[in-house]
Amino acid sequence: MFSILQAAGWPIWPLVACSVLAMALVIERFISLKAIKVVPPKLLNEVLSVARTSVPGPDVVNQLEKNSALGEVLASGLRALSNNPRCSEDELRSSMESAGRLVAHRLERYLSALATIASAAPLMGLFGTVVGMIEIFGSQPPTGATGGNPAQLAHGISVALYNTAFGLIVAIPSLIFWRYFRARVDEYLLTLELASERLARHLNTLRK
Repeated sequence: MFSILQAAGWPIWPLVACSVLAMALVIERFISLKAIKVVPPKLLNEVLSVARTSVPGPDVVNQLEKNSALGEVLASGLRALSNNPRCSEDELRSSMESAGRLVAHRLERYLSALATIASAAPLMGLFGTVVGMIEIFGSQPPTGATGGNPAQLAHGISVALYNTAFGLIVAIPSLIFWRYFRARVDEYLLTLELASERLARHLNTLRK
C-alpha cells in the first residue's frame, strides 16, 4: 500500500486525508443517526399516555427532553403549555417548530462536509492527473534530441493513473453515504413533524 502511495506522488496525500475524514464522518453519522437516539418508536405514545389528562411535571419534561431528538421536540411543547396554560395554538406550534429547527440542524451536521468531499475528490484526482501529465511531458527530450528519461516517464504515468483512480475511490462511497444519510435525515424530520403535529392537537384538546 505504501509503495502505491509513493508511486502516486505527493498529490495523493490530500486525497488520503479526505478519505480518512470521510470515513470518520460516516462512522460518526452512523452512531448519531441511530433511530433510538432520534425517534424511539414508542416514545410518542408514551408521552400521549402520560399527558392524557394533564401536562406532566417539570421532572418528567426534563427527562423527556434528554431522551432523544423527538423527546426534545415534544418536551418543548409540554413546557410551553406548562409555563403558559393560556398560550395560543400558534404559540404552542411555534415552540415545537423552534425546537425542531435546532434538532434538524444537529441531524444535518457534517453532511455538507461529506458532500464537499464527494464533489472535491474527483477534482483533486484530476489535479494529480495533471501533475502526472506535466511529469510525462517533462520527461520528453527537447526537439531534435534522442532518448528520454524512462523512470520519470513511468513515474508521471503512475501519478496520473493512481490519482485519478483514488479520487474516484474516495468520491463514490462519499456520495453514496451522503445520499443515504440525507434520505435518513429527511425521514426523521418527517417523523418529527408528524409527531409534533399529533402532540399539538392533543395538547390543544387538553387545554380546552
